[in-house]
Amino acid sequence: MLAAVDVKTDKRRMEIPDLILLAAVGFVAGWVNVLAGGGSLLSVPVMIFMGLPGPVANGTNRIAIIAQNIVAVWGFFRNGFSDFRLSATLAAAASVGAYFGANVGVHLQGEGFNRVLASVMIAVLIVMATGRKSKPVSTENEPSLRAARNLVLGHVLMVGAGFWGGFIQVGVGFLVMPILYRVMGLDLVRVNMHKVFIALVFSTVALAVFASQVDIRWDIGAALAAGNALGGWFGAHSTVQNGEKLIKPVFYVALIAMAVKLLFF
Repeated sequence: MLAAVDVKTDKRRMEIPDLILLAAVGFVAGWVNVLAGGGSLLSVPVMIFMGLPGPVANGTNRIAIIAQNIVAVWGFFRNGFSDFRLSATLAAAASVGAYFGANVGVHLQGEGFNRVLASVMIAVLIVMATGRKSKPVSTENEPSLRAARNLVLGHVLMVGAGFWGGFIQVGVGFLVMPILYRVMGLDLVRVNMHKVFIALVFSTVALAVFASQVDIRWDIGAALAAGNALGGWFGAHSTVQNGEKLIKPVFYVALIAMAVKLLFF
């Protein structure tokens, strides 16, 4: 375990307008996270603008991610989409990476990761936009384990995705989704079904690491969590009702917007 990080956190009491803003940002972030990923690009900068150091904002953000994904997992389940056996093994693999990634991310204090993240976004966009089309599997209520392919490779790659998720969280959906979609051959509704479960588990591991080494702002995290949970519910509902026709445009637009922001603003 790395030594604890000496971070002085702004402990000022959040006023009602601050909490309302955080909840609103959380709602948008939760909806975007479930449908595509990248919602943390909204929530983390807002917390930094409010005076939180990078590691504290990075860790506090995990509270909202956990709340959002609890609701999203339940939303998918209520709509008849679940495969907890495959979700659990993928989440376990991601959690291994998340533990080590969080132990690195807790020490991240600069802004240099922005260009690296933008490069990842661009690379994933190219793969998703130009790669050969995968034949969608059935979206009937059946275990996606029967349709998934390349299970070993998918689990190995999920360790790497988990490392990124533990490290910074921002954009982890853009790594998890291609693994599930391109490598494992799942349709995009089931991709999102698994993604929210995986993120729920590895985010819990990451939060435990951050909480042990930095002063998490639980009050700010709770305000974000309220918005993220509601946004996650709407995101899961939108995914099931509109399927791939809604998910793909949101995914591509979010990728481009994130890359442009990170590179030029």
